[in-house]
Amino acid sequence: MPDSIAAFLGPTLVAVAALMPIVNPIGTAPLFLSMSADLPSHARHLLARRVAINAFLLLVAAMLAGSHILEFFGISIPIVRVGGGLLVIANGWRLINAEDRLDDVTPSPREAWERELGPRAFYPLTFPLTVGPGSISVAVTLGARLTDRGGIADLVSETVAVAVIAVTVFLSYRFSSRLVVSLGTTGTSVFLRLSSFILLCVGVSIFWSGLAALIGELRQAAP
Repeated sequence: MPDSIAAFLGPTLVAVAALMPIVNPIGTAPLFLSMSADLPSHARHLLARRVAINAFLLLVAAMLAGSHILEFFGISIPIVRVGGGLLVIANGWRLINAEDRLDDVTPSPREAWERELGPRAFYPLTFPLTVGPGSISVAVTLGARLTDRGGIADLVSETVAVAVIAVTVFLSYRFSSRLVVSLGTTGTSVFLRLSSFILLCVGVSIFWSGLAALIGELRQAAP
């Protein structure tokens, strides 16, 4: 029994350790709050739940079918990183230049936020804010390893790991307003700017890693 538990926990912990720093739900919680500032608190809580569910489904889909989908369209992981990195850079730049609006925003009418809750929950809050190209590439890599092993136990372990990530996302976003209370107005503004800058840097890093890989492939293909 201890050996079976260790065999189950091993892949789970590896997957959590690989995904958690990239998803970084605690670090993106202030960005989630900034991008949902026009919603009342109960709508924001519902949005946090939907983003967590979307993140779980997106990561599991990338893990199970990501490599096959990319192969079907002839898209490599470096290309995904270049395109996704540009998208993250664009969002980071937009957030850096956005005006502070956490205290002076009038909540949207109920009909308005109910209509846009679903689309907003996926873009941009699930993708690329929560599950970006970096975490998708990690999920694809985990899925490729899963295909090589072909074990049901590993599939369950890594699915549990993704569920842990999704629960962490929900809790971080659900209680993101408490972070603002603890930081205060000035602290929140500074933290939002720093988080946006970090998001921009992450996008540049993802873009550069993909570009470097493509350049390396060109050099290897050159005569």
